[in-house]
Amino acid sequence: MNDGAHKIRLIAGLGNPGREYQATRHNAGFQFLDRLAAQCKTQLKSESKFFGKTARLRSGGGDLLLIAPQTFMNRSGQGVAAFANFYRISAEELLVVHDELDLPPGSAKMKFGGGVAGHNGLKDIALRLGTHDFWRLRVGIGHPGDKDAVADYVLEKAPRDDRLLIDEAIDRALEIFPQIAAGHLEAAMLKLHTKR
Repeated sequence: MNDGAHKIRLIAGLGNPGREYQATRHNAGFQFLDRLAAQCKTQLKSESKFFGKTARLRSGGGDLLLIAPQTFMNRSGQGVAAFANFYRISAEELLVVHDELDLPPGSAKMKFGGGVAGHNGLKDIALRLGTHDFWRLRVGIGHPGDKDAVADYVLEKAPRDDRLLIDEAIDRALEIFPQIAAGHLEAAMLKLHTKR
């Protein structure tokens, strides 16, 4: 898989719907997507047949679709798979933006394929697509230090210092959007992973 071999045609931002989950750690993917839509002067609109909120960005190299599944995290794949199938988008053309326990707040990393590390949203997407071979943009939220505390931890609002770090990571991820949209995925990763 070389740079530009597969252009990203669909970006899925993961989270849980509802006001009570809005600012929780688990909703980093929704936060990224909301800010991307605002930056591109568009709005995510509910589309029931895709079980989510969707938008279309017009870019020089063709349209780029966005989806924020509204089925709760553990059924994220329902909307993502329906949307991808409808528009004939392959797994390699999908970028999933999600919270990542294994990265500290303030960190964002991009990768292709790999395991799902217990993330229920990724697990459901991989199950419904029948493959783990899709791109991921991982926004670090840190780990509570005890695996039994994870379920509560991801559904809590981060303290102010962590929240600022998570916002900074999302800012840095938004900076590489032009490279992602242009299909320069290796260049996007390099820029994101280079310390400033």
